[in-house]
Amino acid sequence: MAQINPSILSADFARLADEARAVEGSDWLHVDVMDNHFVPNLTLGVPVVESLRKATDTPLDCHLMIEDPDRWAPQYVEAGAGSVTFHVEAAAAPVRLAREIRAKGARASMALKPATPIEPYEDLLGELDMVLIMTVEPGFGGQAFLDIMLPKIRRTRDLVARHGLDVWVQVDGGVSASTIERCAEAGADVFVAGSAVYGAEDPAAAVRGLREQAVAAAKGAAWACGH
Repeated sequence: MAQINPSILSADFARLADEARAVEGSDWLHVDVMDNHFVPNLTLGVPVVESLRKATDTPLDCHLMIEDPDRWAPQYVEAGAGSVTFHVEAAAAPVRLAREIRAKGARASMALKPATPIEPYEDLLGELDMVLIMTVEPGFGGQAFLDIMLPKIRRTRDLVARHGLDVWVQVDGGVSASTIERCAEAGADVFVAGSAVYGAEDPAAAVRGLREQAVAAAKGAAWACGH
């Protein structure tokens, strides 16, 4: 009921292989891909994903904050990503793209920036394995969690339940020991954590602690009843 995905955006880029191994036991390793166009930052791309795939047994969760994901997303599946997230604001044909990602063998995920509502995309949910609700503006790590996103997380969980779908609800941005319980109570079940993990003295222990918090919070949440 709770998956923790450490974000290597907060890791030491000079030691990525070691940093990936430091959080083995996590559910996924979150890889932020930025192109300095869709967001005002530039990070890593396909070659680094290929190298990470060889360096860790933890599956890779690639979050593409890039323009033209219709063109580029399939290459990340080929590079070894087990889950690929595209931004609906950037995708020209999100249904076709989700189907292509799935056909290549990865989980397909759709991300929404804070100002993008979930309701217009209700009919797309059946084409997805996960929806990512950004709880900060995409582009940079270390931003403060936006509490105003909690109702949107709840609405997303309600839509998933209404259609009887097995779609994960992921949150990314400002997730920490002080915010993860609110996210879990609202309906999130996959949590991207950057500085809360890699800023800790023991990253693996931080992952375990966050997971325990999320599981405990979800147990008492109405959405989790019968989950």
